[in-house]
Amino acid sequence: MQADTTARLLITCPDRPGIVAAVSSFLFNHGANITALDQHSTDPEGGLFFMRLEFQTPRLDVPRASLEATFAASVGARFEMHWRISYAADRKKVAILVSKYDHALLELLWRNANGELPGTVSQVVSNHPDLRAEVERFGILYHQVVVEKDKKEEAEAQILEHLQGSDLVILARYMQILSSSFVAHFPHRIINIHHSFLPAFIGASPYKQAYTRGVKLIGATAHYVTDELDQGPIIEQDVARVSHRQGVAELVRLGRDLERNVLARAVQWHLEDRILVYGNKTVVFV
Repeated sequence: MQADTTARLLITCPDRPGIVAAVSSFLFNHGANITALDQHSTDPEGGLFFMRLEFQTPRLDVPRASLEATFAASVGARFEMHWRISYAADRKKVAILVSKYDHALLELLWRNANGELPGTVSQVVSNHPDLRAEVERFGILYHQVVVEKDKKEEAEAQILEHLQGSDLVILARYMQILSSSFVAHFPHRIINIHHSFLPAFIGASPYKQAYTRGVKLIGATAHYVTDELDQGPIIEQDVARVSHRQGVAELVRLGRDLERNVLARAVQWHLEDRILVYGNKTVVFV
């Protein structure tokens, strides 16, 4: 199986009998070979149905546009589906926003350089100059956009200029709160890594908050960015056990390992079209 021949169909619709049969029959009739299928229903009666399906395209009997138009008319409309088809050959363009912390950024750049991300990191934008040399060492464009307190709108406009054509924006410890108008340009296409096991310790200095509270677990959370700070749909989380013997600096060190891996997994799943969002939740097929 070649990655560049794989297509992915994601579906959300009211649950009812016959959905899987209709989708499978449609693809079979058009020469597609189904190679993976995952599904989930929120309730056996009257729930929401979610499905992710991978199929191979070499023997399709119609072009992409015709396949999608026919699916919309003959299957999508009948089952009231929200659906989309993506093609692995169309690699998504990824942009990263970062401030001064480098651990999550470098993890992504290393994976990108080694071909482990099913997308292409095209640029990094920062409000500081500190990481330019590290980024350019990977052959990636680096843009510095200074964010002044009373000129945030102008800075965001500059950043949006750089992000034109980006399919995914990653906040790899970007220490600025994005405005609602900025977020609206990328609905469910901005992923943030928060250095806490949300919903605990929202906002700044979560490791210090955790130390003060005397927690026995610390964590990291990757989530989609919405208008509300640290309240977007959660994609992935992980934790590490700690004790009273560890100070804030040790919690930070342990937390950075969690952050880099949690963010990398969330980005991987998004690029592989494994995430369906409904309300403020996600269904992640892994």
